[in-house]
Amino acid sequence: MYKHLLVTVAYDTAHDADESLVIAKALAAPGARISLMHVMEPAPVFALNYLPEGWNEELRASIETDLTELAAGFENAQAVVAEGNTAQEILDFANLQSVDCIVIASHRPGTQNLLLGSTASKVVARAQCAVHVARRASLRAE
Repeated sequence: MYKHLLVTVAYDTAHDADESLVIAKALAAPGARISLMHVMEPAPVFALNYLPEGWNEELRASIETDLTELAAGFENAQAVVAEGNTAQEILDFANLQSVDCIVIASHRPGTQNLLLGSTASKVVARAQCAVHVARRASLRAE
């Protein structure tokens, strides 16, 4: 059982946080801290001129609201939104906040990452704590 779990939450159709949240509940010690984290990657420079003013702040606020709602399902949880390289931000947070288990979802990988998605594989390779990789049920069935 873990005392501080970091559950990564991605907002795209390839990732569903439900399974990761169930796993975190199962792995958490009584009274464990749960950090639900999403990392916003920077928009491509070429796209910045086409995005409306304030888009980043609105997106961040929306993500924070959703993560806070997800956190309400836990006794001791917090929402965390970071900006930067996803794998690096996850690893930095885990190290600085004494996370003892990261729960991260993996999706159907490309040829460069045959076993895990690229973010999941980087986290698994470099994490200084346990990492639980949640595979989508549809991928396990194939």
